[in-house]
Amino acid sequence: MMLMSLMLLVAAAQGPEVDCENPQYQVEMNFCAGKDYDAADAALNAQYKLTVAALKLRDNDIDRSYDSQPSHYDTLLAAQRAWITYRDQHCLSESFAARGGSMAPMLHSGCMARLTKERTEQLKALVEEY
Repeated sequence: MMLMSLMLLVAAAQGPEVDCENPQYQVEMNFCAGKDYDAADAALNAQYKLTVAALKLRDNDIDRSYDSQPSHYDTLLAAQRAWITYRDQHCLSESFAARGGSMAPMLHSGCMARLTKERTEQLKALVEEY
């Protein structure tokens, strides 16, 4: 009995078998939109680390004898924090098109993925500028 319970817990933890190339039900669409956002978020976090490293290197070249502006990293950090607030609130607002409905999570995750992918490209561009 204990082994059967353990097997059921493992199966439940693995999540549903969903074909995200062809989701059939709203719950599957919600799940797939969430997976898309998770992938976009992982890519953003990886790019953010690369961008931080590149901008910190640029900060080493700032001549503080005359340059009193914020560092590259400080401005990136402030912008990233502001962007996260913007993204989260904007996507919540977008999901209100189906407020209370079963489609709201899909709209929210779709927006989060879209804006996160756009931000990842912006972070790449910051590294490529120099």
